[in-house]
Amino acid sequence: MTMAETPGVLPSRIGVLGGGRMGAGIAHAFLIKGCDVLIVERDDDAAVGARSRVESALLASIARGLNGPAESHLGRLAVSTSYADFADRDLVVEAVPEVWDLKVASLTAVERELRPGAVLASNTSSLSLSGLAAALTRPEDFLGLHFFNPVPASALIEVVIAERTRPDLAAAAQGWTTALGKTAVVVKDAPGFASSRLGVAIALEAMRMVEEGVAGAEDIDNAMVLGYRHPTGPLRTTDIVGLDVRLGIAEYLASTLGERFEPPQILRDKVARGELGRKSGKGFFDWA
Repeated sequence: MTMAETPGVLPSRIGVLGGGRMGAGIAHAFLIKGCDVLIVERDDDAAVGARSRVESALLASIARGLNGPAESHLGRLAVSTSYADFADRDLVVEAVPEVWDLKVASLTAVERELRPGAVLASNTSSLSLSGLAAALTRPEDFLGLHFFNPVPASALIEVVIAERTRPDLAAAAQGWTTALGKTAVVVKDAPGFASSRLGVAIALEAMRMVEEGVAGAEDIDNAMVLGYRHPTGPLRTTDIVGLDVRLGIAEYLASTLGERFEPPQILRDKVARGELGRKSGKGFFDWA
């Protein structure tokens, strides 16, 4: 066990591949706990955008009472467009879109730059970790760290153990989760893991109910919020996650688990019209 895997102690040098909403949130989570964080993006414009997202999240945290001036935290943040800069990282979390070929290409490119013993993790919400690991030369140093959106407000990290992940990494990842102020659930690699499989199943049924005219989106969500004490209803959660993201996950689960995960036509139609949820201003709800 390396120093980076000491129980309850975060790795000091963190890398994040991809600085979109999820990647920036992951970077923010480690940054406010004192880690040195590097985000690598595809080009200069994307790198500038990633830094801006982290800065905005950090300022919001300070407004909520985070100790220390923004400068002290931002001084530990770096952005880059070169995978080679991951060479000194203890842990790198991949947070690129849920596209199989992109995931594989990204993970293999990062792994080539990592020092021996460094840990590589994927933030995938549904794709097979064991399948992704098959493309790696050190699959024993690879696992899933599934953060939830929005990362600063979420209390959960799903730790996913692939077939060849070394056993001590599960305990290490649980310690990192605790050190981040969140709670870990540990699952074996399976389509959709635990969270996406259950969450998508509920969301797809809610969509079918809207499609069939059983009730409106607001009433369906209220039934789950008020009746089952869900903090957010399945359709509003879908808007936050992104309808395109939910569609991609549903299609993958349908291909691996069967027709019960087949996306309803209302989801396909909304994505085709560009109604992607909060990020586009409209999904099942109006976010304008």
